[in-house]
Amino acid sequence: QTLPCLVRMCSKERLLEERVEGAETLAYLIETDVELQRIASITDHLIVMLAEYFKYPSSVSAITDIKRLDHDLKHAHELRQAAFKLYASLGANDEDIRKKIIETENMMDRIVNGLSESSIKVRLAAVRCLHSLSRSVQQLRTSFQDHAVWKPLMKVLQNAPNEILVVASSTLCNLLLEFSPSKEPILESGAIELLCSLTQSENLALRVNGIWALMNMAFQAEQKIKSDILRGLSTEQLFQLLSDSDVNVLMKTLGLLRNLLSTRPHIDHIMSTHGKQIMQAVTLILEGEHNIEVKEQTLCILANIADGTTAKELIMTNDDILQKIKYYMSHSNAKLQLAAMFCISNLIWNEEEGSQERQDKLRDMGIVDILHKLSQSSDPNLCDK
Repeated sequence: QTLPCLVRMCSKERLLEERVEGAETLAYLIETDVELQRIASITDHLIVMLAEYFKYPSSVSAITDIKRLDHDLKHAHELRQAAFKLYASLGANDEDIRKKIIETENMMDRIVNGLSESSIKVRLAAVRCLHSLSRSVQQLRTSFQDHAVWKPLMKVLQNAPNEILVVASSTLCNLLLEFSPSKEPILESGAIELLCSLTQSENLALRVNGIWALMNMAFQAEQKIKSDILRGLSTEQLFQLLSDSDVNVLMKTLGLLRNLLSTRPHIDHIMSTHGKQIMQAVTLILEGEHNIEVKEQTLCILANIADGTTAKELIMTNDDILQKIKYYMSHSNAKLQLAAMFCISNLIWNEEEGSQERQDKLRDMGIVDILHKLSQSSDPNLCDK
């Protein structure tokens, strides 16, 4: 009975205080539960009802009493904040609900206005609402593009307090996915510099978001963008992130490296300028105390390097790395064995120049014997590979 009661508290007939309290409480209680979000969204036309929260105070001209005006403006802020919060919770998981929210009258304009409100609480709630809606591929391609949402968002990111920065940078991560039309203009407006500075933050969530957004940005990007990211981050900062105590930061940094080192010309170009440092970083992680996922990502980066034309020499001339690949081929974990085998298969393609010498060297190291043994493996993937 709680949910319908809270929805009724949001109706137009109730006192302003009640409407605020009802919406905020409901937002909190349905935040993580998809089923409750669905039920709430179809109870008493809640989505349309919340649009009324933005129409207050209705007529400023009729208000002569300054005290009353002050009271009304304060409530106008609280109502908008509560509505944004509830929209954010409603749209957290379900694509259909997000569509309904966005189709509510002037919704995108209201969010865009909310991003530049004087009240920090309204700004935060508007960013949260935007973040929730930005999880939709469809909306990123349409409404977000039509309303150039990235502009006010970049503005919010300039000098906001941390709580707003965390949500705004999460939203930016979504706007930088490769299918998002906002990706280009965001890049042009100086995002790389901004994100690189976030990776240096004391605040863990900001570091994660900064590196996550850069990782999204580097996915299937052109060489110039990749070079700009590497320049913006600096090798020192890259090492800093790779030795971060938080595993999320580490995984996203490895993800960024993997995205930077994709497509042959890019791999060769980046390794010709940053090869020594990257190989050092890879060695460091493979030697460290890390979980399986971290080691697997690192071996995948090596496999990408092995796919380069000139870059593969950096592996072939590094006996320490070759021994590590050999070690992981015989590891007890199949994921690591597979990743190590990708490195080997990228080094030995017959049609590539120098393949014979590489094959001979690997044969001398005893790689062929390990392959024979693995071809008897009970794991079908290993066996095939």
